[in-house]
Amino acid sequence: MGQLTPRVNNELRRIAGHFMQNERPGRTIQTTALVHEAWLRMVDITNVDWQHRAHFFAGSATMMRRILLDRARKRVTSKRGGALARVNLEETPDVSSRGARDLIALDDALKALETLDPRKARVVELRFFGGLSVEETAEVLKVSPDTVMRDWKLARAWLMTELSGGL
Repeated sequence: MGQLTPRVNNELRRIAGHFMQNERPGRTIQTTALVHEAWLRMVDITNVDWQHRAHFFAGSATMMRRILLDRARKRVTSKRGGALARVNLEETPDVSSRGARDLIALDDALKALETLDPRKARVVELRFFGGLSVEETAEVLKVSPDTVMRDWKLARAWLMTELSGGL
């Protein structure tokens, strides 16, 4: 048990680092603070039966995404309007280097995808935001890696169309 906490903390810091890498100068949250805030929010969640390691870390990544989105929305609230930049989903990028508006646009598109196909939206969330591998995503969703890859390709195409304004 003594080794569990450092191992969990190290993995949470890796996930947070994925989000925070190349963050804009003067950011309002540090990697450690993101890990701690996510942990505190997750401790308050009741009735969760963590199935396995990947399931727990996927939930952690989702929580970190929500924290950063909440902060981005607060920064943008007074700055509504203007053209939103396109978000490239060709590869798993570093989300934190995106502008707040790009992150919000992606989140809005992801919510729209979720109404059409919740599993595809979850694949994007786990791979794009959580940095999970195809195999880890398959484990969390209890589907085959081939299914994850099909969902990933279709979801990326749909999101790129959505984010480009349907062009």
